[in-house]
Amino acid sequence: MRGISTSLDMAKNKIIVAIDVATKKEALDLVEQLRGDISCFKVGLQLYTAEGPEIVRAIRATGANVFLDLKLHDIPNTVAKAVESAAKLGAQMLTIHLCGGSEMIRAAVSAKPRELSLLGVTVLTSADEQTLRQVGIPDKIENHALRLAKLGVEGGIDGLVASPHELKMLRQQFGTKIKLAVPGIRPSWSEAGDQKRVMTPHEALDAGADYLVIGRPIIADPRPSEAVNKILSGLEG
Repeated sequence: MRGISTSLDMAKNKIIVAIDVATKKEALDLVEQLRGDISCFKVGLQLYTAEGPEIVRAIRATGANVFLDLKLHDIPNTVAKAVESAAKLGAQMLTIHLCGGSEMIRAAVSAKPRELSLLGVTVLTSADEQTLRQVGIPDKIENHALRLAKLGVEGGIDGLVASPHELKMLRQQFGTKIKLAVPGIRPSWSEAGDQKRVMTPHEALDAGADYLVIGRPIIADPRPSEAVNKILSGLEG
């Protein structure tokens, strides 16, 4: 029984639920329903724009951790100040967009306290090679993701956010010295939606993911806690 319990606890700690909803009430209702099984919740642009910094404070007040996914991308000084502000809110994880370049990355890293993990976003899971060509990047997604990942690691970030399809490549390149957080996670029983490069939770963990960022398969379910338990049961298997 101890082995099963330990396995379940490890699986719970790997899941970050993306609470991409419009209001503080919806967000806190989800946190209340799920925090017995989930310890970390992702606050993205929709919720943060609607409710502001107070939503981070409110979630932290429940005892849950916050992954603040703002994908910061601006001039180095502005990003550094935003990192400082996020740290004061009590967020445990924060994203920057690596296409901001090495100077911006170094400014962000220099501004963060030790307790804040800074994750660099490579290529969005909604993008494909046509998307890259539209913005003037005539390269394969894997090559571009690796190029950005190297910029981030050289600049001192703590982790990377990448499609599950780049997981094995990134793990081979950087080993275990960097954490890999992966969106685009879709259980076999859910729809892909606007995500183009997806993988099941089990496949992503096998490929080397440290954290699975899962949103709609859980929060769009009429019974979110049952969806979580269904995913956890699949990971145990």
